[in-house]
Amino acid sequence: MPRDIQPSRHRSVRYLLLTIGWLSVALGVIGIFLPVLPTTPFLLLAAACFVRSSRRFYLWLVTHPRLGPWIRDYLEGQGIPLKGKVYALVLMWASISFSCYLVPMPWARAFMLSSAVLVSLYILKQKTLPNP
Repeated sequence: MPRDIQPSRHRSVRYLLLTIGWLSVALGVIGIFLPVLPTTPFLLLAAACFVRSSRRFYLWLVTHPRLGPWIRDYLEGQGIPLKGKVYALVLMWASISFSCYLVPMPWARAFMLSSAVLVSLYILKQKTLPNP
């Protein structure tokens, strides 16, 4: 657990973070088997929630033999697998395109498209992990 990050002092905040963390773990695990649901973003969210709420759950997650590598590779700056980048970009652009089709407001479309461009640039800027 990073030493410079302290758990929240408020019990209600810790419980909220634990709830979001476990929901994110569940969605991340489902995403391993369900091709429409991404895994890594949910596991990263869970790690972020656990680091502020429970040292035990944070350590469990990042040292887990199956889930841990997804998080550690990103946190250690090793990168994102090419398959994960392609998967994330294709799903994001498909959902943004569909949302733009459904939403008639030009300002909302502009916001969604500019967000998608920025997220795409961020993903593409990350290192790409070599194939195992």
